[in-house]
Parts: sequence; structure tokens; C-alpha cells
Amino acid sequence: MEKHKFLSVDEYESNFPEDVQLIIGQIRDLIRAIAPEAQECISYNMPAYKYKGVLVYFAAYKNHIGFYPTGSGIKHFESELGPYKWAKGSIQFPLNQEIPFDLIQKMVIYRLEENRSK
Repeated sequence: MEKHKFLSVDEYESNFPEDVQLIIGQIRDLIRAIAPEAQECISYNMPAYKYKGVLVYFAAYKNHIGFYPTGSGIKHFESELGPYKWAKGSIQFPLNQEIPFDLIQKMVIYRLEENRSK
């Protein structure tokens, strides 16, 4: 069975239960407030934000939100990722815990400044 290909972030968001839609909406609002010049699109079938290259991606899953601030974003904030499962370019925020919007905000600001300096 082929996976559904999303055409917009609105369509992506509407595919989830209301509680997850709320979190997706909060993340979108946060990113758009920090980086209003960033282009919101679907890339790799998930919400993506681009400004002078990739800014961040995120995706909702059954048990977590995957946040993808690229390898440099993870490396820069490595000391703050302790309680979360993370890898080279990604971090998982469990849905049964409070989403760390402050950390997401810092990562988006960092990536925006990094891309602006290119």
C-alpha cells in the first residue's frame, strides 16, 4: 500500500488527531513567528521550512514529534538534549510529555542565524 503524499502543511496537519494537530499548529506558529521569511512546504512528506537552504523539518508520529534541525542544530544543543532520544540530525519529543517549545524556539533561531550567515 502506497503512503499518502501530502501537498500542504495544512493537509498534513489535518491527518492527525486533534491533540496532535494542536501541537503541530503550535510548532508551525512558533517557526513562522521566528522566521516569517521562511518558505513553508512539504519535503520528504513532512512539514519543512526553508530559508537560504533547509531551516528545520518536523513530523508527527504515533508516540512522538520528530524535530529535524539538521546536524549542526543537534550538535550546538547537544548539552540540552539529555532526556530525549536523539541522533545526528534529529530529536524525538514524546507526545506523553510536555513539548519543549523553548528548546524548539532556540533551535529555530540558531538555524535561522546560521543560514543568514551563508
